[in-house]
Amino acid sequence: MKVSSLMNLSIAMQALRVNKLRSILTMLGIVIGVAAVIAMIAIGGGAQKRVQEQISSLGSNLLIVVPGSVIQSGARLGAGNAQTLTEQDANAIINEIPEVAFAAPLSRGNAQVVFGNTNWATSINGVYNNYFDVREWNLADGRLFDQGEISRFGKVAILGKTVASQLFGDDNPIGQVVRIRGIPFEIIGLLESKGQSSQGQDQDDVILVPLTTGRNRLFGEPRGRIARVGTILIKAQDASVTGIVEERINELLRQRHRIQPGMENDFQVRNLTEILKMQEAASKVMSMLLAAVASVSLLVGGIGIMNIMLVSVTERTREIGLRLAVGARGRDIMTQFLVEAMTLATLGGALGVLLGIAISALVAYLANWDISLSIFSIVIAVGFSAAIGIFFGYYPAKKAAQMQPIVALRHE
Repeated sequence: MKVSSLMNLSIAMQALRVNKLRSILTMLGIVIGVAAVIAMIAIGGGAQKRVQEQISSLGSNLLIVVPGSVIQSGARLGAGNAQTLTEQDANAIINEIPEVAFAAPLSRGNAQVVFGNTNWATSINGVYNNYFDVREWNLADGRLFDQGEISRFGKVAILGKTVASQLFGDDNPIGQVVRIRGIPFEIIGLLESKGQSSQGQDQDDVILVPLTTGRNRLFGEPRGRIARVGTILIKAQDASVTGIVEERINELLRQRHRIQPGMENDFQVRNLTEILKMQEAASKVMSMLLAAVASVSLLVGGIGIMNIMLVSVTERTREIGLRLAVGARGRDIMTQFLVEAMTLATLGGALGVLLGIAISALVAYLANWDISLSIFSIVIAVGFSAAIGIFFGYYPAKKAAQMQPIVALRHE
């Protein structure tokens, strides 16, 4: 049996070599189809990977509460134009909603930061230490704020990677002093890199200071004023309860802000996890759609194989009749033509995989786009192309096997 299989493969390869150009043109459809499928899977996988990285960079199970729109002098201001949130709101959320793991108030501003003769414009965020838990953001070096620095408006700061690179290059910034709005701040920590957000913003272009310091020394809010904050970041206990947490935050803050029934909220709750999950689902659907469209090329390639094999059967009718006359069985003839079809499809699939990988690498290089290619998808593509060879080669092979020796030998 092993010898017979090798003989069939040898005969198939010899027949393909006799008609090299036709064999190459026949394989071309499979090559293009497999290359398209591989490239689309790799590019689509890269898109999913990027969305997953964005989700993890924001922090898991994350919700954000921001001020809503308010009416001032008859004009309706846009969202975020009025400060309607306080630290007490954040405390109430963590204390009264059991599904909440952390609630971190945050105030944000912008400033020019100066070190020596170097300066850089960046975002200044006033935070407490629970901010690092919500964002799942670790330090690359240094330490967090201590309680004394928080209560006494300590002039200390933690730098993002981008700011550290712009001000200090490759030098270690820990212990150095920078000036923010003319006020000296000691660098006590360096954040790990987070990369870009889902909106394309550089998350590492930031300086973190104690919230009390930011409010009383940098953001121009007088002491004794209600502890207003610009944003409250909330981390739910689990992804499955983010919807429940969103509803309870709305109920709690409406009660705290004395918002009457029928009136609009003076805040907005954004469930970032759900938004990004929808983006991930959309990217998966798009990847499947692209792969399905690319698979049409495989179907066209399979039809091309069937057409060429039918032509080959017609051209080799006398050869088939001679083999049948000297004792070859019908299944031997069928096996030979099936092996030829499968060989064409498998070789085309292998070449298509190489071309697909090359296209994916080129897209990644030119478009600066991540790609994700698994061995499993490559095996599936090659296996599918071989299956197409068998499927579309079956009819020509069966037609050849059913020939009568006398009729075939008389064929002109």
